Amino acid sequence: MSETASKALGAPAASPDAGRWKALVFIALAQLMVVLDATIVNIALPSAQQDLGISDGNRQWVVTAYALAFGGLLLFGGRIADLWGRKKAFVVGLGGFAVASALGGAATNEAMMFGARALQGVFGALLAPAALSLLAVMFTDAKERAKAFGIYGAIAGGGGAVGLILGGFLTEYLDWRWTFFVNIPFAIVAAAGAYFVIREPEGGRNRSPLDIPGVVLSTLGLVALVYGFTRAESEGWSDSVTIGMFVASAVLLATFVIVESRVKAPLLPLRVITERNRGGVYLSLGLAIIAMFGLFLFLTYYLQIVKGYSPVRTGFAFLPMIVGMITGSTQIGTRLMTRVAPRLLMGPGFLVAALGMLLLTRLEIDSSYAALLLPAMLLLGLGMGTAFMPAMSLSTQGVEPRDSGVASAMVNTSQQVGGAIGTALLNTIAASATTAYVANHIAGATSRSQQQLVQLEAMVEGYTSAIWFAVGILVVAAAIALTLVNAGRPGSATVTGSGSGEGAADDVKIPVVAH
Repeated sequence: MSETASKALGAPAASPDAGRWKALVFIALAQLMVVLDATIVNIALPSAQQDLGISDGNRQWVVTAYALAFGGLLLFGGRIADLWGRKKAFVVGLGGFAVASALGGAATNEAMMFGARALQGVFGALLAPAALSLLAVMFTDAKERAKAFGIYGAIAGGGGAVGLILGGFLTEYLDWRWTFFVNIPFAIVAAAGAYFVIREPEGGRNRSPLDIPGVVLSTLGLVALVYGFTRAESEGWSDSVTIGMFVASAVLLATFVIVESRVKAPLLPLRVITERNRGGVYLSLGLAIIAMFGLFLFLTYYLQIVKGYSPVRTGFAFLPMIVGMITGSTQIGTRLMTRVAPRLLMGPGFLVAALGMLLLTRLEIDSSYAALLLPAMLLLGLGMGTAFMPAMSLSTQGVEPRDSGVASAMVNTSQQVGGAIGTALLNTIAASATTAYVANHIAGATSRSQQQLVQLEAMVEGYTSAIWFAVGILVVAAAIALTLVNAGRPGSATVTGSGSGEGAADDVKIPVVAH
């Protein structure tokens, strides 16, 4: 096989590293820490707000500061991983994340808390793409890659729900500060293991000069986009600052694309996203995350406020979804990935998740957990786990080693932006439906108990209205996966490369030798 073909396949010249499965343990641990952090802090937020004297108007910044830094710097973090080497970026990211977590747990006022959360986001943006790109360059055998990405996909999908359980336990039985301190042992173990076990393949670095205009434009554009959606949730879609953020984001990101098409060493080579399989993955994955993040929010409120569950019981209520995701990712996805084309896992996976979401549109105040929520969450988990696994693998398949960091960053960017959109968009739909229901029914409620009942009914009406939109979004994600993703099954078809250097065609069809 030619050097060009080897590059396009992302395969190192040497045989696979013997310690790659040990390395997977530490990579998975780091990914779990990052994903946990997205939900674990939400459970602790009310307690932290009270202790630190954070106002209702400012409390959103505990979440927003992290989201802006993480979402805005992901592409930059991916490029740094390609420049420094993934192992170094991974270890530095873990160390910085641990220090930032310690600062958050020790916070004495709101400024210290917001700063710590932003710092977590900065190092998370370095850590997350480095973790995924390490998998991409270490696991090149089709069957091994399927297993490795099955485990990674299960963690990426189910870690958020695990965060709800762990956050509930730590907040209820210890203290909210432990939702930050718990990251420290995770980070130390993962960093130590990575330092001694991971052997990054040679020749995969991108030592081109850093594209400073690309860094500035992409960071500002993504920050404006994420903040626009975050602000829309609290201030409304017609708010002048919200509109201004969306306009600024569109201008900055459009300028970014123009710059990237002209500079010699772009931050994001357009070949990474214009290849139809990766483009299909980024788009369908982002849409699926929109639906998932909204669901986490609504079910958490439904279980705690409407059903009266404690934080710990709420976390355990999400266990069927975790079980479904692990089963879908490590059993269904891994076993079928080398036998069928990725789109035949992604498309049906998103449709099964949509079916689970469809069941939740029947949600009522007195809905049975066993009869409705349990099967719905199992279907959601199975569908998402089955779809996530090939999506994660395909997002870096066929990409040049020098681009694997930034290709991995695009996966995380689509998830982060999808999460911001999902929370804001679906929450706005739910709030509007709730307000309309109260306006139409409150007049007939004469007693206090009747008024409280109307309020609860209105909340559930809001949730189900938003869940209908989530069903539609998942169906669209399935359609995109089935139409755009056309890669054959690994090991027997052709893989579309991302180009092999200057002057190479962007779509190089290269036969993959079956293992």
